[in-house]
Amino acid sequence: MQNNPTLQAQYKAFEQSMEKVAEVQGLPDPQLSMGYFIRPIETRNGPQRAKFSLMQQFPWFGTQKAKASVAHLRAEAQYQQFIDAQQKIRYQLCKAYNPLIEQQTMERIEQENIQLLSAYKNIALSKFENNEGSMANVLRVDMMLKEAQVNLKVIQQKVKPLLASFNRYLHQPMEASVELPVLAYPDTLQWEAQAQMDSAFAQHPEILAMQKMVEAGEAQAQVARKLGAPKLGIGLDYMIVGQSDMPAESSGQDALMPMVSVSLPIFRKKYKAMKQSAELSQQQWQFQQEAVRDQLKSDYEQAVFEIESQVQYYNLYQAQYVESQQTLDLLYTAYANSGKDFEEVLRMQQQLLQYKKRKASAWTKYQNALAELGYLLGGN
Repeated sequence: MQNNPTLQAQYKAFEQSMEKVAEVQGLPDPQLSMGYFIRPIETRNGPQRAKFSLMQQFPWFGTQKAKASVAHLRAEAQYQQFIDAQQKIRYQLCKAYNPLIEQQTMERIEQENIQLLSAYKNIALSKFENNEGSMANVLRVDMMLKEAQVNLKVIQQKVKPLLASFNRYLHQPMEASVELPVLAYPDTLQWEAQAQMDSAFAQHPEILAMQKMVEAGEAQAQVARKLGAPKLGIGLDYMIVGQSDMPAESSGQDALMPMVSVSLPIFRKKYKAMKQSAELSQQQWQFQQEAVRDQLKSDYEQAVFEIESQVQYYNLYQAQYVESQQTLDLLYTAYANSGKDFEEVLRMQQQLLQYKKRKASAWTKYQNALAELGYLLGGN
């Protein structure tokens, strides 16, 4: 989680959105203006030579708080998106990790198959030399042995792209090795759905993120109303006055004048547009929230179907494997005694191999579907 660049980018986006809270709470910059009279204006107290003005505007009461509320809600939505990305990375890690275990199992199964076929080849060759079997049996098992060796090579080559797929989520070298357990597959699988969809999806981070954006739309409409109110300004004028030729008590004294200003928001069209835009944004996120909820429900049903179907397949393959093993033992005993039906022994051996591989594939699909279900249920 700490090394994944996608997740780091999401967290930086959240931190950036948090900075917006402080940004919108700041007041407008004060305005300082200076003027110099090229031809001083004569007054009773003396000529006016220069003028300095300082003005600070203040938004209507509650405007800054409303802006901060919008920024805070958007930051909360961004955080939920970060949580969603985190849970999605976990799910993707599982989808990349489980095939690695399957590949290791397939490699072990194929190696066992090669050992068995090599033993069968020696037996068939021995029986041929003793005139108890045909050369066709030797050639037949030799063809199957070569095919198994090619299959093993392809399986071993498959590990490179699987490692690359897994390591990219950890932001480490694509060829970095991964420790894998030697999986002891259970005899049977059992699973029963327990979660209630509506209550589970209500806490999904993607749903929560969109709910925060809906609330941000409501708060943005409040900001639009506040921006349509007058803005207040407080300022100060300072005038530099020179000495007057006329005798006066206040001659040459600089002038100081406090000021108050009020903006007149009489052009209402833009404020109405801002409010309408906020309301449309709110409706947009409500529709998107419903669309995501429908998608989650659809994906949930698909994941449950995948889990239940793979449970049934796994249990079937296990039962078929047990029966095939018993049949193979009987066929091999008959072949050892009579030297006949060697082709049937090979066929049953390959069928046994296929059931072992199918069981491993069903386990991988089952685990991937469980990982997807965990993501759909908000990480549970």
